Amino acid sequence: MKHDPNHVEDLRIISGTANPALACDIANRLGLPLTSLRVSRFADQEIHVLINESVRGDDVFVIQPTCPPTSENLVELLIILDALKRASPQRVTAVIPYYGYARQEKKVKPREPITARLVADLITVAGVDRILAVDLHTQSIQGFFNCPMDHLQAGPLLADYFLEKGLAGRAVVVSPDVGGVGTAKAFADRMRSP
Repeated sequence: MKHDPNHVEDLRIISGTANPALACDIANRLGLPLTSLRVSRFADQEIHVLINESVRGDDVFVIQPTCPPTSENLVELLIILDALKRASPQRVTAVIPYYGYARQEKKVKPREPITARLVADLITVAGVDRILAVDLHTQSIQGFFNCPMDHLQAGPLLADYFLEKGLAGRAVVVSPDVGGVGTAKAFADRMRSP
């Protein structure tokens, strides 16, 4: 779906370094350029971010999965969000196709952290107005955010892709743990009924 050309000047897409190809694909589909961002390192390896264009009053989407190296990509996202908060955009949406630390969404043993909640708090405090995430480890993570959160499901799209390629009878659907069983079952059901 193309963005309304009357409002293109208000929509900005920023890519972190975790998956610039995905950000480029999204920008191309919308017919927009990526907003210029420089990510560098200080001598002690601290991440430095500089947004090279004004985003004042704009609707900004930051594409940054927190995939491995999870901690590095998470901190980069937090720093980008903080830089944006100080640049006065109208709204900031973090697009997080992979939400790192999601497997630690509940306390199983004494003295364990609930890291999925901690990450949600960090992202919220860093200055995000809305979150778009894909296939969270469990639905309950949505409740950890104090801002609007859209949880998108990739299973139907992936199942359609496998069906189009004629791979439905040869695909094996597995879950890495209990948290993903529901998603795996839904995917398998979709593969059986085109």
